[in-house]
Amino acid sequence: MQAQPQQRPYNFSAGPAALPAEVLEIAAAEMLDWHGSGMSVMEMSHRGREFISIYEQAESDLRELLAVPKDFHILFMQGGGLAENAIVPLNLSRGGKVDFVVTGAWSQKSAGEAKRYCDVHIAASNEASGFTALPEAASWQLRTDAAYVHLCSNETIHGVEFHEIPDLKALGSNAPLVIDFSSQQLSRPLDWSRVGLAFGGAQKNIGPAGLTLVFVRDDLLGHALQACPSAFNYQTVAQAQSMFNTPPTYGIYMAGLVFQWLKRFSYQGRTALAAIEQRNIDKAELLYSTLDGSSMFINRVAHNARSRMNVPFFLRDERLNDAFLADARERRLLQLKGHKSVGGMRASIYNAMPLEGVQALVDLMRDFEARHG
Repeated sequence: MQAQPQQRPYNFSAGPAALPAEVLEIAAAEMLDWHGSGMSVMEMSHRGREFISIYEQAESDLRELLAVPKDFHILFMQGGGLAENAIVPLNLSRGGKVDFVVTGAWSQKSAGEAKRYCDVHIAASNEASGFTALPEAASWQLRTDAAYVHLCSNETIHGVEFHEIPDLKALGSNAPLVIDFSSQQLSRPLDWSRVGLAFGGAQKNIGPAGLTLVFVRDDLLGHALQACPSAFNYQTVAQAQSMFNTPPTYGIYMAGLVFQWLKRFSYQGRTALAAIEQRNIDKAELLYSTLDGSSMFINRVAHNARSRMNVPFFLRDERLNDAFLADARERRLLQLKGHKSVGGMRASIYNAMPLEGVQALVDLMRDFEARHG
């Protein structure tokens, strides 16, 4: 009797993160010869008909999945979310005032980088809570003449998430809202009526590191500072359909495979984005309920701010950290160590993580507590 192949490990990395096995298998099968072209995607000209067809399909599928309005351009860029911390103010600030809502490490970095190009004002911060809660929108000190307002919709390190995008108009601001949704994109729908620009690195829910997605409303183009490099000018990139310079072609191809996987995805009678959102809700609820019922493990984030994507947790007795991680590796549960700036543990449970992976982690936690509690 032939032995069954061993289940792949469950990878809880915060990014670069796990990809769907089905996507990796397709990419492996097409590695040497994409659709009879005689070329690997990595060998194609970005202006050839073969790659243009890959790009056009990826752009179309992404627009469909996220219901992106027609007046938004989708740009396939490079540099990651970290580079966008500079590219956004270079394009949108006009050298003027920009308001930031700081809710964790990534929005802190964004504000710090933007100070190079514009007048940065911290309109709200949750630092006093240790980045464990969200500042009430009614308390935000927004300037009436800000060029835009920036927030990070999901803080990967601290595990804090906006479950509803704030309505700036209701807060008395007419500024466009810019969101860094690197670790949230494609995990749930987005209310585009409240957003002027959204950006994110692909290496969480979409594909390999190296590809950055920017969704920018048409009226926000054409305002770049003189110092903005041409390759980072949103208007230039949009006019060239992301082909002003050589884009991250293989990253776009892999993202396209993920978009197609997501369009096929079904769960509990739902399909596509609705299905993946419900599975993400179920995974998060399973893990948080286990943490809340434990006397050994704890999550410190306020309930209404808990991320569905990144769940930091701690052992009350941190002398057991190494033992827990060793047990996790033995059970093929990988990359659970928390970020170096926070410590503890972190389970990143992005789209590609199945419910079974979270159940395996919960089983380990319960067993570990039974043995060491």
